[in-house]
Amino acid sequence: ATGPSPSVSSNTKAVFPLSRSTSSGAWSAVSNSGGSSSTSMSVTISIPASAPIGFYKFSVKISSGGRTSSTKLEDFVVLFNAWAPEDDVFMSNDAERKEYVLNDFGVIFTNKLSNTGRNWDYGQFEELILEICFHILNISPEYRKSPAADVAKRNDPKYISRVMSAMVNNNDRDNGVVWGKWSGDYSDGVNPTAWNSSKTILRQWYASGPVKYGQCWVYAAVFCAVQRCLGIPTRVITNFESAHDTDGNLMIDQYFNSKGVIQSSPDSVWNFHVWNECWFTRPDIGNKYNGWQILDATPQEQSGGIFRLGPASLVAIKEGDTNVNFDVPFAFAEVNADRVQWLIHDDGTREKYYSDTSSIGQATCTKAVGSNARVDVTAGYKHPEGSTKERETYNKAKSNLPGSVTGMATSRMAPSAGGGAFHAFSAIRRADEPPAQKPDISGKFSIAGTPEVGKDVSLTLSLKNTGSDSKVVKVNMSGTTITYTRTPVYEVKAESHSITLGPSEEKKIELKITYAQYGTHLTEHNLIQVNAVCEDDKGGRLLVGTDITLNNPPVLVKINGRAVVNKPLPVEIIFANTTDHQVKDCKMVIEGSGLMKEPLEISLSSLERNQRSRVELEITPYKDGQKCLLVDLISDQLKDVKGHLAITVAAA
Repeated sequence: ATGPSPSVSSNTKAVFPLSRSTSSGAWSAVSNSGGSSSTSMSVTISIPASAPIGFYKFSVKISSGGRTSSTKLEDFVVLFNAWAPEDDVFMSNDAERKEYVLNDFGVIFTNKLSNTGRNWDYGQFEELILEICFHILNISPEYRKSPAADVAKRNDPKYISRVMSAMVNNNDRDNGVVWGKWSGDYSDGVNPTAWNSSKTILRQWYASGPVKYGQCWVYAAVFCAVQRCLGIPTRVITNFESAHDTDGNLMIDQYFNSKGVIQSSPDSVWNFHVWNECWFTRPDIGNKYNGWQILDATPQEQSGGIFRLGPASLVAIKEGDTNVNFDVPFAFAEVNADRVQWLIHDDGTREKYYSDTSSIGQATCTKAVGSNARVDVTAGYKHPEGSTKERETYNKAKSNLPGSVTGMATSRMAPSAGGGAFHAFSAIRRADEPPAQKPDISGKFSIAGTPEVGKDVSLTLSLKNTGSDSKVVKVNMSGTTITYTRTPVYEVKAESHSITLGPSEEKKIELKITYAQYGTHLTEHNLIQVNAVCEDDKGGRLLVGTDITLNNPPVLVKINGRAVVNKPLPVEIIFANTTDHQVKDCKMVIEGSGLMKEPLEISLSSLERNQRSRVELEITPYKDGQKCLLVDLISDQLKDVKGHLAITVAAA
């Protein structure tokens, strides 16, 4: 029996006799005892896939000589089972089952140009995590409304996933796990980039309530941990150039001023966004939609009056079936909306600069099965950009939109810079807006070397006249520090140029942004957006832009000796300040499931330019197998400085 009010009718209680064989689809008990012992009996209990997950109380009644006695046995836990063909979460590939259920470490990719990502400790099998996962379910609004009804539905992975999608965030003030914050002062909590472990966040929540603070990859990592803990195959997905479509029309409007600085607007395109895919069947909408389902615990928009998203079938997204549950239109727009960019003139009038059908949803990726390699999964979300099939699917998705899209209720995830400026530019397309004209000039930015925090950034804008007549081009360039959601923080650079381009001629304009200009305005995401507004004397207009991700100095992690369970293992951590400035207020956090039961925090002295810091410590592994030691270094100048080392731990 499970839950507060177990009953046979609600499938939360089962009474069954000892039998000679198992009963398909029902609880059954079969004796394994071959001897005639009168003091013990070995029994195998078969649990149907329809049983709700949860902690079960177990007792046995024994009748002998006309007398009946009842004995309470040990409680046990029922979870979803990806190894059982009759289970809704069944996966046929064993390597995928091991990756998406059993792997307690992962990699989250946050830089489109890098094949290395943010290493993460899910820790779903660590002490207390299973109890914490069920506690999350037991304080959800669904449980508080009707505990018995909620528990009876816990045999349904789509129900569990939708509840968890809401409970991992706390934006509904429902005592969820993580508060969201996307910029500003994090001093009353933890900077989202400092986290390395779902286990640490979940334990902190269990001890003291909602945790401050998280951003999309934190939500996705915590959600991945709780889902895998409950037996649901889950992976973390990163989508670059990810759209946030607030009005539900599958079109994203972006606004720029005459210097190329992005302006506040209801719609946005994030540098990247991270969500989850979970594997299960969809009998509610049809078997064709079985398989990967998109779920997102990041509080972007409300679904059914609650901040959550999904499950949205990956098949439905790719095929434009925006009329099926749940939240398919929003997920479709994230990867395949059309983009329109507008220039806002100094007098407040707007002009369409550019429109395209292919730039939203790029390099969608996840960690590979069995390795830390990056795997592109874009083809699972949409047909090839530029193909007839992709346009047919987009138009189908628009025609399938339920109801009036202009009447869709919206709730912003967080206020953008400029706060109340959202009303300034209407996002609804007017019928008399002229289409964007393709100019006879083309352009692109290139970056010199690998940009690093603490160093100057050098770029080159290449402009080419693709027409047959000469042109004089006025170029306004700007550099702005931004968050990863592309909220502008501070304009750190502005330059204007005028160049003459002959027919088919190409010229270059150099741009340098010094550390002195951007250093104090850089956010924890290390992002600078550079744009160039180009206007020629023939009426042609072009907007060229790029986002620059600045790399932090590396952290080197080494071990001395062979890692064995319950034996001390020396660890050496080395960090060199490669910036041109002193680094103060340094702190190092070290953790890793199977290696350290609790995170270790070490304070460091200030580091001068090119000075090296060496930390030596001992850890005692407590689990064998492939583990990962994670290091995070935080300072006044450098944030999100990460190091890691994969360690194979031998059994004692």
